[in-house]
Amino acid sequence: MESQNVRSGYLTGPPERPLLNINLSDLGTLVRRGQLQRAGGSSGQLWYVGDDVDALAATHAMAKAA
Repeated sequence: MESQNVRSGYLTGPPERPLLNINLSDLGTLVRRGQLQRAGGSSGQLWYVGDDVDALAATHAMAKAA
């Protein structure tokens, strides 16, 4: 069971996938490509900076609109 104690300003995988409209394997790809940086957590529950996720979501939205 995943912890619900994520620090303010951070997101874990499940809440951010809908924001980015991606699946879990795509999330790993973004990390490997350096487009999203891990900010902590454990191997079972990684944390990402919320502002980074928002910026990446905006970039994806603009690319879709173009």
